[in-house]
Amino acid sequence: MTKQKDAPQTEPLIDVAPLSRALEKFATDRDWAQFHSPKNLVMALTGEVGELTEIFQWMTEEQSHTAGINPETAQAVKEELADVQLYLVRLASVLGINLNEAVEHKLQRNAEKYPADKARGSSKKYTEL
Repeated sequence: MTKQKDAPQTEPLIDVAPLSRALEKFATDRDWAQFHSPKNLVMALTGEVGELTEIFQWMTEEQSHTAGINPETAQAVKEELADVQLYLVRLASVLGINLNEAVEHKLQRNAEKYPADKARGSSKKYTEL
C-alpha cells in the first residue's frame, strides 16, 4: 500500500511572526531580554500551564466541557491560554525555532504514527494500534 501525501501547504498553518516581534519589543522596552533564557521561559510556561490546569482540576468531565458558560471561568481560561501562548512563542523565538515548520512536521509525524483507519475512535498509543 502506498501512502498518499497531502498537497503541500500554500499558506502557513500558524503565523506567529507578528506576535514574536511584539513580544521582543515588549521585552526590549523593559530590558527583560536578559531574563528570557530558555530555562526561565520554560519554567514560566510550566507555571502558566499549571494555572490553566488549576482551573479545571476539580471539575467533572461534564463541567470541563461547559467551562466557557460561566463568564468568570471563561475569562480565566482565556487569560491562561494567552499566557501559555505568549511564553511558548517567546521561547520558540529565543531558541530560533520556526513554530510553523515544527507544527507542520509534527502533524505529519502524527499522521504517520496514527493512521486514520487504525486510530479512529481509539485512545491507544501508536505502539498499540
